[in-house]
Amino acid sequence: MMGLDGRDGSVAGAHILVVDDDPRLRRLLQRYLTEHGFRISAASSAAEARQVLGFMQPDAMVLDVTMPGENGLALTRALRQEGQDLPILLLTARGEPEDRITGLEAGADDYLGKPFEPRELLLRLKAHLRRFAPPAPSDNLRVVRLGGLEFDPARGLLSGPEGSVHLTGGEVALLSALARRPNEVLARDEIARLLDMEEIGERAVDVQVTRLRRRIEPDPREPRFLQTVRGKGYVLKPGM
Repeated sequence: MMGLDGRDGSVAGAHILVVDDDPRLRRLLQRYLTEHGFRISAASSAAEARQVLGFMQPDAMVLDVTMPGENGLALTRALRQEGQDLPILLLTARGEPEDRITGLEAGADDYLGKPFEPRELLLRLKAHLRRFAPPAPSDNLRVVRLGGLEFDPARGLLSGPEGSVHLTGGEVALLSALARRPNEVLARDEIARLLDMEEIGERAVDVQVTRLRRRIEPDPREPRFLQTVRGKGYVLKPGM
């Protein structure tokens, strides 16, 4: 079980599943992340990753895109359809913005192009894991009501008549950012900054909004709570 270590805000003891068909990179990441306090499981393919997921639930996944057989994008889509809500960070040699958008559309929380600095991967992992940790006491964001649904930002939990589901790290970050300023229009570039998506661009914000609407809106094509303000940005209008 992961927890905040109380010293530098890093997430200590989190269990990370690293999936990559390159044995050298798997060993490098396993050694580096272990040295920084994480517990690591490794898999060389999507099929092997599914076997691991069959008997344990990691706190996050680092997943290569270009693997033989089922690739990382297909596995990400499948895991989201199956209800897996852990943070997923994709790795690929194709680091263009359009490729990153494709990764986000598949359901990933983040996208890192190869070659990359291990420290950047470490920092991104910590950022996504913190989104699933309880907020600091100074964060007074309360439960947000969206019709028949309730969003608990402290647990990243969306509850309704049909049960509860943990939102992904990206969904929690977006909904929390909007909920802190209800009924206020936030520009796409501001949301990108709040979500640390400036490098990818404003289209990544649109992708995250589309994903979140599927969670919270009775009809995502006619959004009631997360509305678009043409030429300006997005606004969250909570309530019954």
